Amino acid sequence: MTISVNGEPREIAAGTTLDAVVATLTAAPSGVAAALNETVVPRRQWPLTAVGEGDRVEVLTAVQGG
Repeated sequence: MTISVNGEPREIAAGTTLDAVVATLTAAPSGVAAALNETVVPRRQWPLTAVGEGDRVEVLTAVQGG
C-alpha cells in the first residue's frame, strides 16, 4: 500500500506499524517525533499504531546547535 512519509510516497506492507516506518528513516534513540495524519503520536504508542493506505506520516528529528 502507498503512504506519504515526509511528503514522499512510499510503499509499505499491510499491517506496518508507525515504529517500523520511523525506523526506516532514523535509528536515533531520542529526539524523534512522529505524527500520523497531522496528529502527534506518543512514542510508546508507535508499536501499537497501524499505518493504513493513504496515511500521511511526518517524522521530525531534533537538532541542537546555534
